[in-house]
Amino acid sequence: MKLTWRRLPLKLIAWVIYALLAAGIVYGIIGLVRLNGSVFFIQAILDGLKLGFVYALIALGYTMVYGIVRLINFAHCDVFMVGAFASYYAITRFGWGFVPAILLAMVVCILLNITIERVAYKPLRNAPRITALITAIGVSFFLEYFTALKFAFGADYITYKRPFEVVVWDIGGVLISNITVIIVAVTILLLLLLLYVINKTKIGKAMRATSLDKTAARLMGINIDGIITLTFAIGAALAGAGGVLYAIAFPQIWTFMGIMPGMKAFVAAVLGGIGNIGGAVIGSLLMGEIEVLTVSFVPFGSRLRDLFAFLVLIIVFIVKPTGILGEPQVEKV
Repeated sequence: MKLTWRRLPLKLIAWVIYALLAAGIVYGIIGLVRLNGSVFFIQAILDGLKLGFVYALIALGYTMVYGIVRLINFAHCDVFMVGAFASYYAITRFGWGFVPAILLAMVVCILLNITIERVAYKPLRNAPRITALITAIGVSFFLEYFTALKFAFGADYITYKRPFEVVVWDIGGVLISNITVIIVAVTILLLLLLLYVINKTKIGKAMRATSLDKTAARLMGINIDGIITLTFAIGAALAGAGGVLYAIAFPQIWTFMGIMPGMKAFVAAVLGGIGNIGGAVIGSLLMGEIEVLTVSFVPFGSRLRDLFAFLVLIIVFIVKPTGILGEPQVEKV
């Protein structure tokens, strides 16, 4: 009972801080609308959504792998990069359209991530977590520098050729391009498909059981190694799609392009609550909005956007260390 009474003031303080933050955000939004006009503000919101949905596809891969294996797969951002390059070659060399190119990128990324999981991570399944973490960093560096070699992708920036013409609609002064519509539509479609697989299929039930208790899941006849490999495959497919969408939105690719988007997507996953799918999406949308609003309204915003994004993470961690939707995890001894 004493512990409960001690926790109440802390929860009250946390909610007071949340309320103050919410009030500050609302006040800031009202001020921005008055200063720059509602059209400019709505335009910034739409641009933030476009970026946030791309981050969401990357963040989902981070959060799924962590939820199953408790591993931060830092090579995930480079799988994202490979997806962008796979679609680039499909479009420029074979003349493929958007749909075949994005499907090819997803398949290539699935094969790459399964290979990484089998070669680099599976032998370390029972090793200390720090060993797997260092291995993930090593795999990330290997992919970045190996693909930068001349006989691979090369180290130069490459202009990404979009497989369709860009169309822009002017709706009350707000500009909406077909790129924004495609990014939002594809991300929502893949998210709904992911939720269906996790919540409505036997494979999804096996994934949730493995996430809760691997030993009990194995005793119930679940192939743990197969579920882990499948999780890496699904995360890679999402990253591959994210790489294509990022490339059509910002049409310039190179072998180190995944570092900052991958880092921000990882921060978004942690911000929303690592291991929580809904949290990863919410954190990603917040990250995209913070980045675009900072650039649009804050003086020297292009230089400060990363500072503001990580500052929000620190504030949320101070108030709720598990993230927005995250739950405390108990380590079993």
